[in-house]
Amino acid sequence: MLLRSLLFVPADRPERFVKAAASGADAIILDLEDSVTAERKPFARAAVAQWLAGVPETRSFVRVNPHGSGETERDLDALRAVPPAGIVLPKAQGAGSLAWLAGLWGGDLLPPVLPIATETPAAIFELGSFRACAAQLAGLSWGAEDLPAAIGAKASRHADGSYTPPYELARSLTLFAAHAAGVAAIDTVYPNIADAEGLAAYAGRAARDGFNGMLAIHPSQVAIINAAFMPGTDEISAAQRIVDAFAGQPGAGALRIDGRMIDAPHLKQAQHILALAGRSV
Repeated sequence: MLLRSLLFVPADRPERFVKAAASGADAIILDLEDSVTAERKPFARAAVAQWLAGVPETRSFVRVNPHGSGETERDLDALRAVPPAGIVLPKAQGAGSLAWLAGLWGGDLLPPVLPIATETPAAIFELGSFRACAAQLAGLSWGAEDLPAAIGAKASRHADGSYTPPYELARSLTLFAAHAAGVAAIDTVYPNIADAEGLAAYAGRAARDGFNGMLAIHPSQVAIINAAFMPGTDEISAAQRIVDAFAGQPGAGALRIDGRMIDAPHLKQAQHILALAGRSV
């Protein structure tokens, strides 16, 4: 499934659901966790169930509460009759967390899960285990807020907004864990809503590095994120030349194209670009 942009919406603000769904995001995430106070969670669950019962056209995920919160089972009780397109699991700790979630869900097939996979110190050491449950995953994402709080770090970013080395490591490990499992790698949020230029640079870096999409916290971020994860005209043209050249010489292991030596990894990347652009390869 195409997941360039996934937009968070507080689950206790149903008046925002329609606007979020119309934002152009590939999916919305109705958030039952951090953005909803304990007193508002029952109302939020009812609002989510009502939205899902209407069979929304926009893919709708639900972020449930984490293990140990005492709220997860109540979240799932509200969702069983109207399963969402996916479940976002915060503070996930590897494949064991998915087994636990599936056990709570019961006999029916659990919706695809998008774990937030780096929010505890122990979670870092479980990232490779997601390969064992790849069929249950919608993707893998990471977070840079809970982890520093968990270890007593003063910050996760430098003054210029870039991540400090521990959190660059968490980001990189999530990227490789997702691709090792064969699922979408989803970069974390860009928190400065007013900084469109910074968001474009961040999302562009994510696409460059191999992420497939990104989390969003405001509708104004969606179009910028979507654009970053779609190839541009020049990129598509270059990819088409590579694919056409190899099609013309199917026995070649490497070719010289536009003054560069191109071989099998370049062909694979070109095919991926054309697939994103909706071109047949």
